[in-house]
Amino acid sequence: MLYKPRTESTELIILKSLNTRTTLSEKDKHHYFSLKKGYEGEVMFDSLTEKLSCECMILNDLLLKANNTTFQIDSLIIVSETIYFYEVKNYEGDYFYESERLYKKPKTEYTNPLHQLNRSESLLRQLLQNLGVKFPIESQVVFINPEFTLYQAPLNKPIIFPTQVNSYLKKLDTTPSKLNGKHKMLADKLISLHIGESPYTILPAYDYEQLQKGITCAACNSFSISVSGKKCVCTDCGHEELVTSAVLRSVKEYQLLFPGRKITTNDIYDWCRVVEFKRTIRRVLERNFKKVGVHQWTFYE
Repeated sequence: MLYKPRTESTELIILKSLNTRTTLSEKDKHHYFSLKKGYEGEVMFDSLTEKLSCECMILNDLLLKANNTTFQIDSLIIVSETIYFYEVKNYEGDYFYESERLYKKPKTEYTNPLHQLNRSESLLRQLLQNLGVKFPIESQVVFINPEFTLYQAPLNKPIIFPTQVNSYLKKLDTTPSKLNGKHKMLADKLISLHIGESPYTILPAYDYEQLQKGITCAACNSFSISVSGKKCVCTDCGHEELVTSAVLRSVKEYQLLFPGRKITTNDIYDWCRVVEFKRTIRRVLERNFKKVGVHQWTFYE
């Protein structure tokens, strides 16, 4: 049973918006695409674990702290006698393993995910110990991308390769498991300890003036939006969305990018651009937000 779903991090959402509305540096663009690819791999793994029919609790994307050290768990599955947790990697291409190090051909070194796994497993064990919980832990690195190959792969390491994922989960699904209150208490406790915002967030500096304004297409991210009646229509892919929905989506993006700025009719009108009348923006804001102040000092929260 899916107990904690996965959501895009604030960092990824902001970088996605910035990548659409401005030109990121090569370093920031690389960081964005790395986060995006990692998230896509995790979602790919989620689509498989969600099919498990055995009694289990699936907790995705946990950011926890043990003994003042922060660590992340991509996926955690609680069954009656064991806690399984997974470090999911969406690496693509030809890699090789040599002297406890991971390289992408011809010889670009990558952080060895087994080291990350060992660190996280140790910290999870310490956290459970502090909570007075005694469960054996089994941890694995999952290489999820079907286009991944690892040469000189060690035989004695906790690694699940793309061709093994389905058979591994089928075997896990046959594990006898009966959950009770203590399992729910553990899952609830871990969720309560989850840290919402990562302390490792890396964002480039940006300001309002440098960003391209306009409503973007919810399907293809294009700025080629025209308003026809009550709908926003993308002239690139044909996607249609109610104006109200598009404006609210744009307000949400505005709030995320500029949490210190007030939401006013003029600012959202400028941010959206394609909506012809300010009164349309005002009506959407009045129906969906609390109005504060009067006349030119009015804003919404």
